[in-house]
Amino acid sequence: MNAAKLMDWILLRLKIMLIHIHPQNPQPRLISQVAECLKDGGLIIYPTDTIYGLGCDIRQHKAVERICQIKQVDPQKAQLSFICRDLSHLSDYTKSIDTPLYRLLKSYLPGPYTFILPASKEVPKMLLSKKLTIGLRVPENLICQSILEAMGNPILSASLPGEMVEEYTDPEIIFEKFGSQVDFVIDGGIGGMTPSTIVDCTSDEWVITRQGLGEIILD
Repeated sequence: MNAAKLMDWILLRLKIMLIHIHPQNPQPRLISQVAECLKDGGLIIYPTDTIYGLGCDIRQHKAVERICQIKQVDPQKAQLSFICRDLSHLSDYTKSIDTPLYRLLKSYLPGPYTFILPASKEVPKMLLSKKLTIGLRVPENLICQSILEAMGNPILSASLPGEMVEEYTDPEIIFEKFGSQVDFVIDGGIGGMTPSTIVDCTSDEWVITRQGLGEIILD
């Protein structure tokens, strides 16, 4: 293979890695490709209803380790979170939810919120914080929802490494910066710069620990 053909092949591979998925009508064929990649232990960068994030199948331990290496964090010390398809899916990964908490979750999900909840035995141990809690999200994003439907289980939700900058809203710039470290970068349109609002619900008194995109009123 001469140099010109080699370059064409490399460029073709790069184009394949940057997948354009329609934000309102996600193409089933492309969603299936992403789901298979995740099931095989792949890493993706994907849009949510807040910012673009790093993701993998929560059951693929080596993939989780790769994300922690990219972010340079210890999985046992980092407060990792993941996204679920809907409320019923979320309930599989947290301990029993009482009526007031269920009403809170139902009122604000799907949406730009991360709820810190006591983890159930279904959560992989390497995703647990020392307090045995987990951050759970249900984003209002059709690409996310379609991938989760195809996967059948949650996806890790992690911010891109470094400080949040305006360039992180553009999937093509994200691809140029991080494409070599992941298997797919999903172009779902320009993303946001404001992360999700984090609400700690591990005690009787709920606390907003980070004010992000979502506005929330706690009774």
